[in-house]
Amino acid sequence: MNLKVSGHHLEVTPAIHSYIAEKMARISRHFDQVMSIDIILSVNKLDHKVEVKVHLSGKDLYCESIEADMYAAIDVLVDKLDRVVLKHKERLVDHHNQESIRLVQG
Repeated sequence: MNLKVSGHHLEVTPAIHSYIAEKMARISRHFDQVMSIDIILSVNKLDHKVEVKVHLSGKDLYCESIEADMYAAIDVLVDKLDRVVLKHKERLVDHHNQESIRLVQG
């Protein structure tokens, strides 16, 4: 998994980078086929915005979060991204195969 963290009107410190890498490990635990993650951190007056684009095999997922604190924005973003990745993973399951098994058994 390639992790690219960039800042817009913001310098990405090693502490923020390691915090993001630690949080993104949770995403790769749920879904193995993550190819790369692009994260953009930005600041507009009092709002801290975090955007992420996750490249999966065959699909790109996008999430964003706006909070008053950068670390809080990262936490909210990871929660949103976790839900989106799990939803994508459920969609990959072939439900038609399960119906044919039920018809044969029943």
